[in-house]
Amino acid sequence: MDLFETSQSAPPATPQPLAARMRPRTLEEFVGQQHLVGPGKLLHRAITADRITSLILYGPPGTGKTALAHIVAAATRSHFEPLNATAAGVDDVRKALTQTRQRAKTSGKRTILFLDEIHRFNKAQQDVLMPDVEQGNPILIGATTQNPFFSIVPALLSRSLVCEFKPLAREDLVALLRRALSDEERGLGKLSVAIDEAALGHLATVSDGDARRALNALEVAGLTTPPGKDGRIHLTLPIVEESIQKKAVVYDRQDDAHYDTISAFIKSMRGSDPNASLYWLAKMLYAGEDPRFIARRIMICAAEDVGNADPQALVVAIAAMQASEFVGLPEARIPLAQAAVYVACAPKSNAAYLGIEKALKDVEQGRTLEVPQHLKDASYKGAKQLGRGEGYQYAHDHPGHYVEQAYLPEGQAPSYYEPTEVGFERTIKERLAKLKQPKSRPAA
Repeated sequence: MDLFETSQSAPPATPQPLAARMRPRTLEEFVGQQHLVGPGKLLHRAITADRITSLILYGPPGTGKTALAHIVAAATRSHFEPLNATAAGVDDVRKALTQTRQRAKTSGKRTILFLDEIHRFNKAQQDVLMPDVEQGNPILIGATTQNPFFSIVPALLSRSLVCEFKPLAREDLVALLRRALSDEERGLGKLSVAIDEAALGHLATVSDGDARRALNALEVAGLTTPPGKDGRIHLTLPIVEESIQKKAVVYDRQDDAHYDTISAFIKSMRGSDPNASLYWLAKMLYAGEDPRFIARRIMICAAEDVGNADPQALVVAIAAMQASEFVGLPEARIPLAQAAVYVACAPKSNAAYLGIEKALKDVEQGRTLEVPQHLKDASYKGAKQLGRGEGYQYAHDHPGHYVEQAYLPEGQAPSYYEPTEVGFERTIKERLAKLKQPKSRPAA
């Protein structure tokens, strides 16, 4: 241990959780993330060749970000300096950077500065890292559950390799659980634990790709279940269901999961898939999403994606919003589900949405059109003297409640709204076509 090494190798005061004890020590032990550390992949080559650069490891909890940082430090024979951005301040970072420089001078040893929850650092705190990171010592490894392109300053991103971690596959979690059950040194091997296949599969499934959650639930089950008559601990499905309790949904209102889930919900309704719509709705409600937020998205989808193909969709969506506001949760799930299914099953047309987008573009980029004289307000004193409203024809005074007249300045005839042949919009299209036919007017 050199002058600047911490005493982290000392025995812990309390036993480490199983997930910490089973942390992989080498790339060969590392499970999952093969798109990053599989043989021949860039990160694998960089680690084995000792040519590692600063990294930003981004992904859900329990997917191996901290474990990979430890592996990098061991493989490159670097000092591992951990900091957590939720507790560390600028002074802690400056102290770590000073020790890093001194360590390099006295022993020639590089430092891996592992900054967990790096997105918690503000711009000023991140800027403190820049000069030393740019020099390559320390090698920064930042871990975050949030999209770094939203939370990390561009200067730091440009000097780092961003690696997105994925939730572990079910088979990866099964392999980790089996390893923990058989490992006598770090795992539960000495306890002689036998687990049913159904129980093992349940742990792997409900952990939602989170190895930490799966391993800690296994440890709880193993340590709290008394041995059977044969001296072995038998873990059955009911036992592991109790040990893991309810399934944890990865969903943070400020994180990717929030935006990705609502995006999937909207696209499922737009794509006319009521089953997928109900699933994403259930996930949001289960995770505690504000039902008013969900109701707003259903209303927008009803107007934007269903539109006049079924005008009733917006009515149902608004009614669901009002009903959910009135009854509250948990009953609010029922009108929200009804509206989501209705919008998903309704015929689709975005013609009205496209129309307003075209009109807004013309207003923004083109010359502002003056209101034609005959359409101007003529209700105030002196309007007649100014010629306001002169020549205006009241539609209800004519057969079919229609009269041909200009509603935009002469020479302006844009085509913003182009109804489709879908649903009720076909009726609208036919009516508009009839109105344009000379000498053909709707019957009174």
